[in-house]
Amino acid sequence: MEQTTIDGISLSLAGPVSLSLKWVGQDELLQQLLAAWMVIDDRDIPFNPRLIGKPGVGKTTLAYAAARRLGRPVYLFQATMDTRPEDLIITPVIGPDGKIQYAASSLVSAMLKGGVLILDEGNRMSEKAWASLAPLLDDRRYVESIITGLRVPAHRDFRIVVTMNEDSSTFEVPEYIHSRLQPQIFIDFPEADEELMILKENLPFAPTRILKYVVDFLQRAHAADELYSVRDGINIARYALKMMAATGKDAAELLPLSVERVLGDEALRYLT
Repeated sequence: MEQTTIDGISLSLAGPVSLSLKWVGQDELLQQLLAAWMVIDDRDIPFNPRLIGKPGVGKTTLAYAAARRLGRPVYLFQATMDTRPEDLIITPVIGPDGKIQYAASSLVSAMLKGGVLILDEGNRMSEKAWASLAPLLDDRRYVESIITGLRVPAHRDFRIVVTMNEDSSTFEVPEYIHSRLQPQIFIDFPEADEELMILKENLPFAPTRILKYVVDFLQRAHAADELYSVRDGINIARYALKMMAATGKDAAELLPLSVERVLGDEALRYLT
């Protein structure tokens, strides 16, 4: 584990993540996110964009793809209703010798290494947790650790993006944080041709007729404003393929069963 020292205090750094995610289609959204991170003058600072959309539309995938496009190490922090300020910054841990050591979060590690931090499902966090990030999200660009007394400045190359599900959140995000998380980039369900491309990318071994069946199902559900996503479609197709391999039965029989097992009886109304 990599170590660094700030003002005489040693910190263990979190490592970057490597995910098997690939953004397919909707290149305009990728360009919008990359533009938000640009710095066009020595006096300029990057935006802290937030990606908003229904669960499963690819917010994390888009953020990861943009970070990889920059060629920077990518760090991920999964926000929950239990996230505390110290979880976001620096936490004390007991070392092998029984002494207190300090572990930098993935956020602070990204700040120090000039990486990209994906703060996933940020609208799950409490106002107290958000308040600890306020100086990072404006032109001050630092965080303060109450536990160690350290003020940690962000590397010039550090970037952050926050994903938020467009559904009921555990806590309301305070307005002074909303104003710091700009611009807002909305991700909607993809069109049928893009949805088919995504399914083919994730299931290259699946027959096209099965994927088209799933796309037709998803498009009907989208039109009815259901929350079924491409992720659900991938699971439906994958489970049907597994059952075909296990039983030798035809897809026409197994796909409706797969829809029912993945999403429940109420989803059957959107089948042809």
